[in-house]
Amino acid sequence: MTTSNTAESPAAAPLLDLHALVVAVRRRRRLWCSLALLGLLAGAAVAVLRPPPPTAVTEVLVAHQEDQPNDPGTLIRTDVALLHTTRIAGAALKSLHSAEAPEDFMRDYQGAGLTNNLMRITVTGASDAEAVARAGALADAFVADHVRRIQAAANAEAKALLDQRDRMQGELAQVNKAIGDGTPQSGPKESADLESLFARRAELTSRITDFSQRAADARIGTPRLVAGTQIVDAARPVRHSLPRAAVTDAAIGLVLGLALGLAVAAVGAVVADRPVLRREIAAHLGASVLAELPHRPGRRRRTRAAHERLTAFLARTVHGSPEPVSLLELGCARTASALAVDL
Repeated sequence: MTTSNTAESPAAAPLLDLHALVVAVRRRRRLWCSLALLGLLAGAAVAVLRPPPPTAVTEVLVAHQEDQPNDPGTLIRTDVALLHTTRIAGAALKSLHSAEAPEDFMRDYQGAGLTNNLMRITVTGASDAEAVARAGALADAFVADHVRRIQAAANAEAKALLDQRDRMQGELAQVNKAIGDGTPQSGPKESADLESLFARRAELTSRITDFSQRAADARIGTPRLVAGTQIVDAARPVRHSLPRAAVTDAAIGLVLGLALGLAVAAVGAVVADRPVLRREIAAHLGASVLAELPHRPGRRRRTRAAHERLTAFLARTVHGSPEPVSLLELGCARTASALAVDL
């Protein structure tokens, strides 16, 4: 009987060794620590060298005819969009007697809806006084435009209702004339027509009264909306804290620098074709790795202690061996010669 011995295939190396990756990243801690420190300093420098421009804010309460408790914020978003129009920007610049183009002014302010009826306007300027003046003029221009649109809508609705009323009044006059021209001494057909005219007159009278009431209601609601649209928080400058901004920007720079450094170290470890772990070095050398000597220029005492421990370990290993001992140097001639002398 014969037995065939087949060599076992070695285990396939993993595509990405997480342990080796962590070790490689830790060995490159100088890189990502330096980038994190650089990001920290860059963030603090940005806060100091590029402070935010003078800014002013104001808040406007906006009343709408279509206000509903369950409104998802569509109306206030429409108001914010209307704020960024050349008509309102031009009206604000006109009140400031400024020759700046409305398109340029629109880049210096922004609106935000705080609630369904409250809008905040933020404006920048060359100084705090200019920013406050611009914010006040912009809020006044928006309120005036909003009130004008409310009144125009109410007047248009009332005019349409009154036109309908006038048309029906003309028709009512014709019905009244037809009733007046009718003769009481008439037959059944004339009596039926006369009864129909009376019914039509009652209907027209009711509808005329309804249109008159609706036209009055359309105008009655306008003063309430006009009074409800107002500036609730006058324009005021925004105070910027330089220490707080420096700390915030420095923290952001630290996080970004650290993330960049870790990413660079990880990518470098993956693409680098060099062994990192002891088992990898042993596989490349074809021999066991017993110890390692750190190369730390700033820590000579620890390096010397590690060198002495390695020398003692090698001395115990080769002590009493009848065979000769050879010391093979691979790229570390100085360390190998020092070990040979100590042994």
